[in-house]
Amino acid sequence: MAAAVVAGASGLVGGYLLDVLLQSPAYQDITILVRKELPIHHKKLKQVVVNFDHLADYEREITGQALFSCLGSTRKKTPDLAIYRKIDHDYPLRLAQLAAKNGMKQYHLVSAMGANAASSNFYTKMKGETEDDLKNAGMPCLHIYRPAMLTGDRQEKRIGERFLIGLFKVVDPLLMGSMRKYRSIPAKTVASAMYKQSLINQEGIFIHPSDEIKELA
Repeated sequence: MAAAVVAGASGLVGGYLLDVLLQSPAYQDITILVRKELPIHHKKLKQVVVNFDHLADYEREITGQALFSCLGSTRKKTPDLAIYRKIDHDYPLRLAQLAAKNGMKQYHLVSAMGANAASSNFYTKMKGETEDDLKNAGMPCLHIYRPAMLTGDRQEKRIGERFLIGLFKVVDPLLMGSMRKYRSIPAKTVASAMYKQSLINQEGIFIHPSDEIKELA
């Protein structure tokens, strides 16, 4: 049995992933890095309240087999682009560097469809730069997941997102062939794919587009 670390367990994908890991016989210890404790109690769970600006202070907690980064924000929640980049780029990168230093074998990142460091769009450019920097962080195994529009039960209510989810229910069946990758995807499916890939002992860099994520789950 192995140990895992999860950053972003309070988010949509992270919440589903935490549920899967706590139920899994393959993992005996689950550590989550949180800003404030979650109302969850489990014999396998350890919650570590951290200041993400000073992750090195918690280096001893970042150990085990696999590290899962489900960190992320939105422009609405984080209008300051410098802070937005810190959450979506700096924190995941620092976690990978500390994980590599401590000998962790796997790093799993929730990125986004269209991630490209050469993009003119702030969001996709930032995601692409994060991916590129993680490739040089020294992790033996790096899995990057690029989901399309995520669906699932969020704690926070996003009116615009709810509209898009409703729209995709109509549009998804029309996206065929090479367009299938643009179909919306349940966050629970992404979490399942991350978990299943973590059970495979392999080295290298693996990038999973949205349609492939569904197959892996």
